[in-house]
Amino acid sequence: MAEKSVPTQKKLVLLAGRSHPELAHQVAEELGIDVSPTLAYDFANGEIFIRFQESVRGTDAFVLQSHTTPINTWIMEQLIMIDALKRASAKRITVVVPFYGYSRQDKKHRGREPISARLMADLFHTAGADRLMTVDLHTSQIQGFFDGPVDHLFALPLLAAHVSANLPREQITVVSPDAGRVRVAERWTDVLGAPLAIIHKRRDPDVPHHVRVFEVVGDVRDRICILVDDMIDTGGTIVKAAETLFEQGASQVIVAATHGILSHPARDRLQNSAISEVVVTDTLPIPPEHQFEKLTVLPIAPLLAKAIHEVFTDGSVTTMFEAATQDEASSH
Repeated sequence: MAEKSVPTQKKLVLLAGRSHPELAHQVAEELGIDVSPTLAYDFANGEIFIRFQESVRGTDAFVLQSHTTPINTWIMEQLIMIDALKRASAKRITVVVPFYGYSRQDKKHRGREPISARLMADLFHTAGADRLMTVDLHTSQIQGFFDGPVDHLFALPLLAAHVSANLPREQITVVSPDAGRVRVAERWTDVLGAPLAIIHKRRDPDVPHHVRVFEVVGDVRDRICILVDDMIDTGGTIVKAAETLFEQGASQVIVAATHGILSHPARDRLQNSAISEVVVTDTLPIPPEHQFEKLTVLPIAPLLAKAIHEVFTDGSVTTMFEAATQDEASSH
């Protein structure tokens, strides 16, 4: 008589590239595991070598890499890690990208331009990824670029909890820096129970990264304005938006964004502006030379760890955010 086969127990493995080791260790600590040891180094010509130092056969593997500077190096390293996992017979490979590189190139603005965000998704899929996990994509449509499940996480409950804990709610107005961020700003108004204002802006087509701000739609006079965005890069757009709000009589401006890219000269621009506080998460590493007095950095590791746990245990990532949003709203 044949013996009954015993089902093998699932094993979670967290692997991390070299772009943001602090975040990887914080996520591992939240999960109660260690980051799986990986040998990684560069050849003299810049090629990357990866070798996992423990078996990953049959595992549920999560590959964490945040796409920070030098962004192309870290994207390539993550692709190589995915390929190594596939060839080492990992059962399922989930790509964890707290900040999704090239997300701003999600459509063609003019002819002869790439849709690089789609190319990124294709590269992950071709390398062998089964699932994608990320935080606050630049546009939600990017979820449709990846041929597989996408866990789109939101930092809003974390950011909104910080804002509401330190400010009088009845004086807050949520401000979208442009028409493209209105849906995100509306979610903030639902959580905070605050009115909405929108800044109408137009980019100068002849000067890259140059923004001309025109007018504010909504009442911001004598209000504490929470200027919300998904990312802060050089800080030019957000500082101009804040200046416009002050011109319209705002009493205070606080900036809340998920991703602190903070490329030069963001630090000086934001520190020397009239903005009271800039609140971001640590989806990207923020080195000391990019930090400044007005900057507050909130930890994203608990959110990522909870989502990884839900995926590993076949739970629901969606209900995580429904519960978090309801809790934040009910606290007011």
